[in-house]
Amino acid sequence: MTMRKIHFLLLFLSFQCFAQEIALVKYHGGGDWYANPTSLPNLIRFCNTTIQTKIKSKPATVEPISPDIFSYPYIHMTGHGNVVFNPEEETNLRNYLNSGGFLHIDDNYGMNEYIRKAIKKLFPSNELVEIPANHPIFRKPFSFPNGLPKIHEHDNKRPQAFGIFIKNRLVLLYTFECDLGDGWEDAEVHNDPIEVRQKALKMGANIINYIFNN
Repeated sequence: MTMRKIHFLLLFLSFQCFAQEIALVKYHGGGDWYANPTSLPNLIRFCNTTIQTKIKSKPATVEPISPDIFSYPYIHMTGHGNVVFNPEEETNLRNYLNSGGFLHIDDNYGMNEYIRKAIKKLFPSNELVEIPANHPIFRKPFSFPNGLPKIHEHDNKRPQAFGIFIKNRLVLLYTFECDLGDGWEDAEVHNDPIEVRQKALKMGANIINYIFNN
């Protein structure tokens, strides 16, 4: 077992007793990595209340090159535009994901063409595959029998969840045509009905639950 994997094992064990942090990725390329500023704090509050997690209320911000990335079991990316990882960032992210970390990328509309290229460079030998509706991430603690829910409409396309799997473990989740992060935002930002926001938050809780139980 590598030292990084030992670090993640200790990290997950300590999660049961101590408050843990999750982080927003500050990437380069021109995309607005800072979009949806209230989304992660609201997701954290929902998870701590409904599924009894112990996540610090304020998410951290981390750059792909930073060694601090290994301190976070879950890192989140969003935005509307270009995403670029340099070779050193790619190596660091790849090591992080191979060592037990989890990256969730939520397309905030306009990110798709760029992030797919970045993912392919990150994992050139791994296919980005659609995650079936019967995957555990859609089953507990909240049931989504049809898979990823639709939160905001853009192009009349169905919502899709894609993933990179390493040794049958989901390490990268890419949510597309869904806008989960919009649904996590403060109610007055998008004026979504309560049932839409609850659907988004419950799906987010499933993601967090999956990470800490797999």
